Amino acid sequence: MATDDRDGIDDDRVELGLALLERLEHESLTLAEAVDRIETITSDPTVTRTILDEAELRGIIDREDGIIRPKSRQYVRYEEQVITKEGDFSCRRCGSSLSTGHFIKLEAGELGPFGSSCIRKVTGRE
Repeated sequence: MATDDRDGIDDDRVELGLALLERLEHESLTLAEAVDRIETITSDPTVTRTILDEAELRGIIDREDGIIRPKSRQYVRYEEQVITKEGDFSCRRCGSSLSTGHFIKLEAGELGPFGSSCIRKVTGRE
């Protein structure tokens, strides 16, 4: 795993978090809602903070008064970037057991599995 010079943070998780924030379809989210999305990648508060700080530095989000505003309008293309796999999975967001997992293919890696409603929630389609 690649590490970043900032306190030995796992660079792969940071890049995946940035890629996810870049593809959100929300006009705005509360900080808690943004953290809910990032927790599909990591529950480490240091990594979460690094993802949010780096997203702001790179111009991926605006952050003010506990509100996150994604700046990109490059959303997840469901036909191309969401794949399903059959198997025995647990949803990364809610923990439910799944026989069909939905995965998001991002440049930084694959994120999932998610259930059919959680995939929409994570990407901002619901």
